[in-house]
Amino acid sequence: MEGLTAAVAKHLGAEVSDSRPLHGGSLSEIRLVTLTDGRDIIAKSGALVTREAQMLTAIGETGAPIPQILGQSGQILLLEALQETAPSRAAWRALGEGLKRLHTASDNAYGWAVDYAFGSLPICNRQTKDWPAFWAEHRLLATQSSLPPDLAHRLEVLASRLPEIIPTNPPSALLHGDLWGGNILFSKGDAYFIDPASYYGDGEVDLAMLHLFGSPDPVFTDVYGPIAPGWQERRNVYQLWPALVHLYLFGSGYRSMVSGLLKALGA
Repeated sequence: MEGLTAAVAKHLGAEVSDSRPLHGGSLSEIRLVTLTDGRDIIAKSGALVTREAQMLTAIGETGAPIPQILGQSGQILLLEALQETAPSRAAWRALGEGLKRLHTASDNAYGWAVDYAFGSLPICNRQTKDWPAFWAEHRLLATQSSLPPDLAHRLEVLASRLPEIIPTNPPSALLHGDLWGGNILFSKGDAYFIDPASYYGDGEVDLAMLHLFGSPDPVFTDVYGPIAPGWQERRNVYQLWPALVHLYLFGSGYRSMVSGLLKALGA
């Protein structure tokens, strides 16, 4: 990892004893680094680590738990290494508390100051005060040109109906932006947010993503609190975006997921 030795010396005043790659890394290369003083840290490298550090900082400023940021230089981000443990009820409770805290942070527009990306897929975060317009233009239609014509047409029809399905001006909450199980680090009864793709939007976006590939412990829902009636249809709309991302990045195996969500939405 280019620049790792210099970044460790600059921010931690130590030398690297050993490093090994960790799983993940679709946006960044991730390594577990052992220092000569015996400490373990996480080092991430990639073109977007500066933006990731900004997002993690914003999340941490709400009081929601994140790994400690130890330093960032160029394309190297140094993070606290946390011991990953199985999620307990206490950890799910902590996640509910943390996400509720995160979503209390607000802005006067939807989006983010800079754009981001999921691998080869650019993510436009251009700010707007119209939530359905943001979700249509910058999320649902972002991959339209790569879709088969039938799916592209159904998606366009749905996008035109969004003002009937999702609110025009929901509270503009700070979102994690990619909140699936792999981006939550459970450790000793706590839950830490990692690998964000943050922006401001409807808090139900994070809830929809969290339920796309599994279901949290009921204590999470109890702690986070109730959501407004009609959430089932909105959840389908919000789950459609990550389904489209998976179809774009990983291929036709996700076509049935996209098609099923469109069908559930009458498109």
